[in-house]
Amino acid sequence: VGSPEFAAEFYNMFEVVIQLGAILAVIILFFGKLNPLAPKKSPDEKKETWSLWFKVIVAIVPSAVVGILADDFLDAYLGNYITVALALIVYGVAFILVEKTRKAIPTMVNTHAITYKTALLIGLFQMLSLIPGTSRSGSTILGAMLLGLSRPAAAEFSFFMAIPTMAGAALVRGYKFFDYVSESGASIPAEAWLVLAVGCAVAFAVSLASIKFLTDFVKKHSFSSFGVYRIALGALVLLYFALAG
Repeated sequence: VGSPEFAAEFYNMFEVVIQLGAILAVIILFFGKLNPLAPKKSPDEKKETWSLWFKVIVAIVPSAVVGILADDFLDAYLGNYITVALALIVYGVAFILVEKTRKAIPTMVNTHAITYKTALLIGLFQMLSLIPGTSRSGSTILGAMLLGLSRPAAAEFSFFMAIPTMAGAALVRGYKFFDYVSESGASIPAEAWLVLAVGCAVAFAVSLASIKFLTDFVKKHSFSSFGVYRIALGALVLLYFALAG
């Protein structure tokens, strides 16, 4: 749409806007657990829910700070297929190794058992997701499991962290996009808004199904298959560009 420069800026915007659909899916699926004002909750349960939100905020601080400061650098120097492929493979191997070697019983079987220290440490793992090809959910789930969370608790907390993380990313990218539009004098065609709306709607529908599937899957299965998938995808990325070159 428009000039090549506009298309590049719009694509960056699109990448984040579709995540808003995923955020909405998380909010709907976990609304009861995340709502601290639910009338059915007791005062202790409301206090526990507020505490969970504070832990989520603590967890997202590291990646928020580094992401804002290093966003342009990461796009310029790490936004290439080699980085993406290697990140896919490395984290695929990491998931398999963690699942094969982790023998201790998880010390935290639900998200309310997470301490502020653990939340901050999970946030440090989320910083790694700033590297292209490193899944945000993958890095946080992997880190949470290493810190003693059960698979379901790790997955849930990763979903909760996605809400402020992706909302913040959308604000940053949105600001950059509209700042570019303002400075360049470019106009945003109607089809661009349509693309954003459709992308967000599709992401919402897919995320609803994916989150439901994952939350059920991790109760009975390990992440080893996910690790194999990442390794295979990373290898395919390397092979594709090697043959294309």
